[in-house]
Amino acid sequence: MPKIKPTKLIMAVVIAIAVAATAWYFLKPKEKPMQFITAEVTTGDIENSVLATGVLEATKMVSVGAQVSGQVKKMYVQLGDQVKQGQLIARIDSVRQENELKTAEASIKNQQAQLTVKQANLAKVEAEYNRQKAMYAQDATSKSELEAAMASFKTAQAEITAINAQIEQSRLTLATAKEDLGYTQIVAPMDGTIVAIVTEEGQTVNANQSAPTIVKLAKLDNMTIKAEISEADVMKVEEGQSVYFTTLGNSEKKIYAKLRQVEPAPNSINTDTNTASSSSSAVYYNALFDVPNEDGKLRIDMTAQVYIVLDEAKNVLTIPASAIESSNRPQRSRGEGSGAASEASARGQHAERGTGDRPQRLELSDAERSLIAQGKATRAMVRVVQADGTAKPTPILVGLNNRVTAQIIKGLKKGDQVVIADGSDSSNNAAKRSSGGSRGPGAGPMRM
Repeated sequence: MPKIKPTKLIMAVVIAIAVAATAWYFLKPKEKPMQFITAEVTTGDIENSVLATGVLEATKMVSVGAQVSGQVKKMYVQLGDQVKQGQLIARIDSVRQENELKTAEASIKNQQAQLTVKQANLAKVEAEYNRQKAMYAQDATSKSELEAAMASFKTAQAEITAINAQIEQSRLTLATAKEDLGYTQIVAPMDGTIVAIVTEEGQTVNANQSAPTIVKLAKLDNMTIKAEISEADVMKVEEGQSVYFTTLGNSEKKIYAKLRQVEPAPNSINTDTNTASSSSSAVYYNALFDVPNEDGKLRIDMTAQVYIVLDEAKNVLTIPASAIESSNRPQRSRGEGSGAASEASARGQHAERGTGDRPQRLELSDAERSLIAQGKATRAMVRVVQADGTAKPTPILVGLNNRVTAQIIKGLKKGDQVVIADGSDSSNNAAKRSSGGSRGPGAGPMRM
């Protein structure tokens, strides 16, 4: 058997290794590129608002009632009619009131006739008294005759006083009868719209116990919206804040106004019971605001979806709030306060540490630091997709954040693609998204 030379053996081994390496290089499983779910940094408006459900009411509504009893003989208005103050609305049967008026007038005439008789009698007894007084001075009559004449004179004077009082009382009765007769004509107490007809023509009303309602009259040129604010949000709401609402019939149209009043107590305080409400019952406070209704499309008892604007920013850079990565280990930064500022500090430290190989830092101006100190801005971290398909951790300064959309004050520019989640991360796990670092090469982001 021929002996193999060592040099040929070495060359054969080298060639075998090279062939194996080449085969492994071309046949090895290729690494699957990482894909991302991203969103673009855009310009838009953002607001933070309190959501409430409201009901539309007339700014002023009056129940027009009857102050006298009787049958409604005639209705002069229909539902939806526009009426002016003083306009005739209905007429109640006035026979009884007219009779009472005539009776009062007759009573006065009778008493005035009696007064004439009393006045004639007074003149007679007064003359007799004067005659007796002159005769008594000449000792031509007795004292008893003089006293009798004086008594008759004073009695006649008292009768005149009494009949005058009766006449005055009858005049008051006459005035009341005239007033009651006027009440049979139901007139509008103000300008407005007939929104309800409670009593129909021919119906009998009884005003002896309470004034029955004939129609309801409302001013609809302005409407009041009464929105129910939960006790969790009522402390954020103040008079003068901007507010807008939509209706079920036109959800696209926003109607803007200013908050006029937040009632100090819930509606439950109007009940007679003094017992405390159950702790499991929700408590709501009414917030009121007014809107014009010139076209008359807003109607009583419509449901309104109300938004009370707490803060807003117009034409600013925005990203989805889900793209912002939170710190798993929040720390307090000295000099930046507590609460929202401490959260800003924690995010800021996370952002300045970076999640890649080299720490990153977001340079802030004094004005931007002041926003952080006031709790109006926070530092945070997002991942920005690069040209090579990698995701680079980038520190940002976040302004208004309503948990759906966030305002970007600094750190990003319009058109940047920020990572919302890894393409394989269907759960959108924040812990995975905040692990940082380059995710390796990829064919490109998967955009939304």
